Amino acid sequence: MSDEKAKAEGPVIIKKYANRRLYNTQTSSYVTLDHLAAMVKDGTEFEVQDARTGEDITRSVLTQIIFEEEAKGQSLLPIKFLRQLIRFYGDSLQAFVPGYLDMSMDGFTKNQGAMRDRIAEALGGGNKMVEDMTRQNLQMFENAMAMFAPFGGAAKPGEQAGKAQAKPSEDISELKEEMEAMRKQLAELSQRK
Repeated sequence: MSDEKAKAEGPVIIKKYANRRLYNTQTSSYVTLDHLAAMVKDGTEFEVQDARTGEDITRSVLTQIIFEEEAKGQSLLPIKFLRQLIRFYGDSLQAFVPGYLDMSMDGFTKNQGAMRDRIAEALGGGNKMVEDMTRQNLQMFENAMAMFAPFGGAAKPGEQAGKAQAKPSEDISELKEEMEAMRKQLAELSQRK
C-alpha cells in the first residue's frame, strides 16, 4: 500500500484487547510495543483503541512505549525535565504545556538536519581532524617502538638523522644503573616513614 493511499485512509487502527495484546487491523496481525515504536519512527500514523469500548487510548500506549525505552537504558528524558513536567499537572498553566511542547518538538525536528550537519562539521571538521589524530598516534607508536628496538641498526621514524646508536651492552648497563638508583631511592623513602 502506498503512503499516499494510507494517508488518505487515515491512521492505522490498532486494537488493544483485555489480555493486553495489540492487533493491527491493517495487516491483520498481532503487534508488540516494539512494532508500534518502529511505526512511529517510520512516520506511520496509528490510533490505538480499546477493543471493548472503542475508546482512543493512543496517549497511554505511546507513554508506555516511552517508559519501555527508558527502562531499556535509552534515557532520553532528563530527570529534571520529568520533575518539571509532573509539577505542571494540576497547575494553572497545565493547558499551555502540551501546545508548548508540540511547538518545541516541531522546531527541533525541523532543525534536526541542520544540527546533524553542524555536529558532523564540529566533530569531523571533515575527516581532517581524525586523520591528524591518527597520524599523531601513529608517530607516537613508532617512536615508542623505536625505543624498545635498540638492536636495529637503521634509524626508526621519528629518530634524529645521524644520531649515534648505542651498543646493546651499553644500553643494558645504563638501564641496570638507573634501576639500581631507583631501588636506592625507594629504600631511602621507606626508611624515612
